[in-house]
Amino acid sequence: MAKRALITGASSGIGRDIAKELARRGYDIIVVARKKEKLEELKNEVNASVEVIPMDISVKENCIELFNRVGYVDILVNNAGFGVFGKFIATDLDREIQLINTNVMAVHVLTKLFLKEMVKKNSGYILNVSSIAGHLPGPLMDAYYASKSYVFVLSESINEELKKDRLNVKVATLNPGPVRTNFNNVANVKFSMNSLSSDYVAKYTVDKLLKGKTDITPGVDIKILRVFAKIVPDNILSKFVYVRQKRKEK
Repeated sequence: MAKRALITGASSGIGRDIAKELARRGYDIIVVARKKEKLEELKNEVNASVEVIPMDISVKENCIELFNRVGYVDILVNNAGFGVFGKFIATDLDREIQLINTNVMAVHVLTKLFLKEMVKKNSGYILNVSSIAGHLPGPLMDAYYASKSYVFVLSESINEELKKDRLNVKVATLNPGPVRTNFNNVANVKFSMNSLSSDYVAKYTVDKLLKGKTDITPGVDIKILRVFAKIVPDNILSKFVYVRQKRKEK
């Protein structure tokens, strides 16, 4: 019986390419996003069993419905998320609430529900997609950076609990820098740094995940930036990030 993987935000970018990479490795995949037609396109592109679930997971009740429908999976990838660019006093509150519900609430709820089933079976992986943004202060993308910090801290904390209980279940984080996806169009920004392709990031991530790695950071530049972020005071980092963010304005 083939193993199953559930990927949210699978209609484009990293989520889509992770779904394709897992399909290539023999997993049956369950793909979730709001755009059904994009998921159907993905289904037609892979040689694997694909279940398409069009759903807005920024609604808590939908997350619960998704879990009840799917049950146990061998891999859960919480990838759905987006950013909002601009000064905090100027950005749209409703859009930010939707961001928090997608980037934070949905990750929290789905991780909790699926993790309980994995612990019962003492088997499984959860990959929560954070970002290098989760390791930095984020002026001009305040809510997004804060949401990714939540994802990283939550995942690291849960994974330590699992280690202490000697369970064969892992909660990993993916911490990419700029990736060539539709993210910057949604956030209305342009990247000032070189970006990696999402298919490269997907292959790298799945390789590391299946080897049991729980802190996954593709790209030498981003690894160096994480080290830099640990040793430089936050007030200096804030100035650095602000300058970089200003270059993103379209």
